[in-house]
Amino acid sequence: MGERTDGHEGPGGVRVPDSRLAAEATELVRDTTGDLVYDHSRRVYFFGSLLGRARGIGHDPELLYVAALFHDVGLGEPFHDSGRRFEVDSADEARRFLAARSVPEDSIRRVWTAIALHTTPGIPEFMEPEVALVTAGVEYDVLGFGFDELAADDREAVVTLHPRPAFKQSILRAFADGVGPKPETTFGNVKADVLAHYDPHFERGDFVRTVLESPWPE
Repeated sequence: MGERTDGHEGPGGVRVPDSRLAAEATELVRDTTGDLVYDHSRRVYFFGSLLGRARGIGHDPELLYVAALFHDVGLGEPFHDSGRRFEVDSADEARRFLAARSVPEDSIRRVWTAIALHTTPGIPEFMEPEVALVTAGVEYDVLGFGFDELAADDREAVVTLHPRPAFKQSILRAFADGVGPKPETTFGNVKADVLAHYDPHFERGDFVRTVLESPWPE
């Protein structure tokens, strides 16, 4: 892991907010996740910020930072028996963190929504900047969407600060481990693809069958 750069100019001139809130979020997530999730989450912040600049999307850096940091904490073992989608568990953790620090409700709502919708393509891009840019950062780091939209030097600077060794296989395994104990939460979302790939016993929910087999007579 590279130098944190908090409060100092980082990759592409993007700064991590120099605030107590950001510092406490960093400490909490760093202490409760491994390198994989922490480095990925920091890259999401940097890539989301750089994409915001490239697309002319103004945003609150502190809210974007907190949302990026917390967006995958719900994959952790403490949440494996929650019965909820990991995105909701992640969003709820961020909400608890922010509420405990008397952050205004509208800001909490933005962070919660940004995290909860980060695996739901086609919607976040039309919402508040922080919601749009968390998803943009995730899609950039995980899926490579808009890969050439950022300068190679900026992209390489982010990866130098937060490396991604064997990231593709590692993050997919983290997804599988995070949602495997609650496979019912993958109905209608992309994590069903993950379990279909990694779990030979997984049975994907079928929307059409669910409609046809509902208790309605017609």
